[in-house]
Amino acid sequence: MEFMAGNSSMTDIEFMAESSSMADIDVEFDRNVPRVCGVCGDRATGFHFNAMTCEGCKGFFRRSMKRKAVFTCPFNGECRITKDNRRHCQACRLKRCLDIGMMKEFILTDEEVQRKRDLIMKRKEEEAMKESQRPKLREEHQKIIDILLEAHHKTYDPTYSDFTKFRPPVRDIPESTTQSSPIQIQNFPSEDSSDLLDCFPENMESNFFSYLLGNEESNDGSPDAASSSHLSMLPHLADLVSYSIQKVIGFAKMIPGFRDLTADDQIALLKSSAIEIIMLRSNQSFTLEDMSWTCGSNDFKYKISDITQAGHNLELLDPLVKFQISLKKLDLHEEEHVLLMAICIVSPDRAGVQDTSLVEAIQDRLSEVLQTYIMCKHPPPGNHLLYPKMIQKLADLRSLSEEHSKQYRCLSFQPEHSMQLTPLILEVFGNEIS
Repeated sequence: MEFMAGNSSMTDIEFMAESSSMADIDVEFDRNVPRVCGVCGDRATGFHFNAMTCEGCKGFFRRSMKRKAVFTCPFNGECRITKDNRRHCQACRLKRCLDIGMMKEFILTDEEVQRKRDLIMKRKEEEAMKESQRPKLREEHQKIIDILLEAHHKTYDPTYSDFTKFRPPVRDIPESTTQSSPIQIQNFPSEDSSDLLDCFPENMESNFFSYLLGNEESNDGSPDAASSSHLSMLPHLADLVSYSIQKVIGFAKMIPGFRDLTADDQIALLKSSAIEIIMLRSNQSFTLEDMSWTCGSNDFKYKISDITQAGHNLELLDPLVKFQISLKKLDLHEEEHVLLMAICIVSPDRAGVQDTSLVEAIQDRLSEVLQTYIMCKHPPPGNHLLYPKMIQKLADLRSLSEEHSKQYRCLSFQPEHSMQLTPLILEVFGNEIS
């Protein structure tokens, strides 16, 4: 009688060796088609010793070859081997194994089996070690992300419904019609700096920033272009920026650890980062199709030409649009977007920051969460070098902020333009005026 099939620990080891030599054949085999043993017709488990067989016939062939067994058919040597009668005639079964191409050369020695077993165990241990060392998004990480997501949702309204409260956008108005009576500045808070953090209503939905976004040509392209234009879009975009500043402040106040800073440091961080965060936030409404910021209706669809009518030129607008395009193409998850904004705000090298150690500690924690999230949640190929690419965006924002300061200074020096700005803009960006 036939011995029972070999133990299961041998199955995986020998299957690896057998299938590796027939890799090309196995790749071509359709995994959706039922596999049939070439010896007895039972369900096959793969290529064993160079042929597609079941586990039973695989074990039978291995034992027979190792024992150098010689069988004799009690019949005429032409038995038809099936799943039910395969034990009845070992001679015809072995003959059938050889006929379908099974080869004794593919059978491993005991030493080879042991080496394979050791190799498999080593690989399993290495995989277990890698898994234990793989970064995991811990509960405290997820809590920080959830807080920032909630802060963003509370301070950014994707419907842009509040845009109707701004002074209306005026595009391409002839020069003779722009000399109307002064437009009443919207009732934005104008509190002293010390009260800046607490003067904004928490229930106001957020907004997008388009004040210094995108532009085609700015009159003569020089920083003095603002003085030769009536800047018909300035009132509307000033209200938009002022509103966005409120929302940036609301977002910052909910960053874990931000409230632990002194009021002076909070204000220093916000004044330095406000325009950068507005640029980051605006990417949510930026569209690559027409390089515009789309905020609902056509009235609130901002093109590059609209921004030139607010006093900014291509020295700012060209790199800004390039920044928006490159940031959009990173295809950030919302979690990554809010973490980047928080990291941008809490930067210890901002002018006027006193407790740099505490600010740096808060930023380091946010950076750790971002890196861990990318490794755990952002699938390849999008995660390739994503963290350094995001950090580079912060460096790009610094350059944009510097150029904005230059152009804002030029704009604010013109009384007919500075009177269109809101008290909040003058408060936040006032330190840019020398």
